[in-house]
Amino acid sequence: MPHIHVKIVGKSEAEKTALAQEITKAVVNAVGAKEGNISISIEDVEKVDWTEKVYKPDILGHWEQLYKKPEYDPLGNK
Repeated sequence: MPHIHVKIVGKSEAEKTALAQEITKAVVNAVGAKEGNISISIEDVEKVDWTEKVYKPDILGHWEQLYKKPEYDPLGNK
């Protein structure tokens, strides 16, 4: 029963709906989950808040759990 929580900047409702549909397909194909067992939430985050509300707590704070690491660093450490 996968639940996916997406944090995203500046997307329309149509784009978020399309994203949820594509993520659902990917989860069904990748792990064989039943579509009815998948839930997806999408949280809008302002670009100016990304570093403090997403990058630091969710990315840096869980670096070893990331299966896809970002290729950007808003802190300038790379």
